[in-house]
Amino acid sequence: MRRRVDGVLDAFVDAKASAARAKGLPDDVPVALSDFLRAGGKRIRPLLCVLGWQAGGGVGERGLGQAVQVGAALEMFHAFCLVHDDVMDRSDTRRGRPTVHRALAARYRTGRTRELADTVGTSAAILAGDLALLWSDEILQAAEPGLEPAQAARLRPLVALMREEVMYGQCLDLLATGLPTPDTGPALTVIRYKTAKYTCERPLQIGAALAGADGPLHRALSAFALPLGEAFQLRDDVLGAFGHPQQTGKPALDDLREGKHTVLVSLALQAATPAQAPLLHALYGNPRLGEEDAETLRALLRDTGADRAVEHMITDRCAQAVTVLDGLPVPAVVREQLRALADRIAWRTA
Repeated sequence: MRRRVDGVLDAFVDAKASAARAKGLPDDVPVALSDFLRAGGKRIRPLLCVLGWQAGGGVGERGLGQAVQVGAALEMFHAFCLVHDDVMDRSDTRRGRPTVHRALAARYRTGRTRELADTVGTSAAILAGDLALLWSDEILQAAEPGLEPAQAARLRPLVALMREEVMYGQCLDLLATGLPTPDTGPALTVIRYKTAKYTCERPLQIGAALAGADGPLHRALSAFALPLGEAFQLRDDVLGAFGHPQQTGKPALDDLREGKHTVLVSLALQAATPAQAPLLHALYGNPRLGEEDAETLRALLRDTGADRAVEHMITDRCAQAVTVLDGLPVPAVVREQLRALADRIAWRTA
């Protein structure tokens, strides 16, 4: 599945780069997106789309090809989200390589000051993300001629809903940045919309819709996917605080410097002593946080037991997802693939 999805994406962006050059237009953006897509990624959303199609009773090479095409569109939309997310977070690396705005800034440095090159690179990356959004729709449209009218009618509203939900999730995340509190409610709402629905629930339902599945299966898939998606983001928060850049592909200090309202930090503030709380507030979200202070902050997160509490939440949500999975009316091979994926998502190190 990964090879097939990557094949769709590679052919698409290569054609876009060639078309730009043929018209005398800059190929910087399609080349940057091509490099970004080829740098790796888990391809979770396309995989869940295909598994959702199989869960809904999808069979045959023609239908599989449509599910792969739609999965590729989801991955291109994910590229849009990540490129813009890295710009908003001012991140330097992603997947062990420079982020798109940093790569483009380096490309534009000749003859420009570093400050101007950074500005141009950031602006070009925003355009790259915009094009990825447009191109995700173009890839999706390529699958639609082979769909029955009823399939297309089920597909489009789910894709639109997924896009809207992740935008609101990103907005909630942005508005809570720099304002962490002991209340885990806002952080869990961000997780639900920014990650759980977008990463797990909607891709499964979109695939099931392609196969003609009805409402009961969609609700059952949701009951499995939402706790799994929450576990995915909770693990991401732990890795953001304690992960190693060689494994995560991201800088070790970014998440600590950004000061996002995560469940991990909320739990730390809940358990902090009167002596610990001011230090947590002083260090977390400090844009000039150095490695020595970061180690102090990590020690605080451990001393409050916040890291262990999040691990318990991950375990509980995985157990909830697996319990639902055991009762899902899906083929046994799909159940086993979903079980294996749940395990990889929850206990990953990158």
